[in-house]
Amino acid sequence: MLKYMRAIVFGITSLICLIAVGMVTYDKLSGLHVEKMARPHEFVSLKDRERQLRCMADNIYYEAAMEPAEGKIAVGQIVMNRVAHPDYPKDPCQVIYQRNVFYSKTVCQFTWYCDGSVARRPIREDLWNESYEAAKMVLMEGFRLPSLQGALFYHADYVNPQWKKVKVAKIGRHIFYRKET
Repeated sequence: MLKYMRAIVFGITSLICLIAVGMVTYDKLSGLHVEKMARPHEFVSLKDRERQLRCMADNIYYEAAMEPAEGKIAVGQIVMNRVAHPDYPKDPCQVIYQRNVFYSKTVCQFTWYCDGSVARRPIREDLWNESYEAAKMVLMEGFRLPSLQGALFYHADYVNPQWKKVKVAKIGRHIFYRKET
């Protein structure tokens, strides 16, 4: 009889410990800021994910190859912030290659796509590899810079588009903005 009582007490104690460990683990993990590229009901094939990764790496390379790692991450994050925003396409490549027409002039979201850079292969393999790693961090691992939460726009610090947007950060040679609320 004593054996059964000990087994029951041990079982209850083990169950309580498992619940406590689960709650602590959940609290720690829920504090992390990791965003998933695809919503749970969406399936992204390996081929599509590789295409998205290449688009992101190209965009980071042509927009921020000479920037520090944080600047490369920031450019990738702007793309993902747009993917998450209702005004933009839900695929990183569609965001990157999006064109708009203003007063009969085609404007690309990212300059390199319209200025002919897209036809050139990356010159510096080391910088392209860094861009690829930054793209993986943003796209695959959900890495985000807290200062760029909600940021959708940026420009180089040597231009002044006189945007009526809220400046949120300057990283390397880029200034980042979010929409006015």
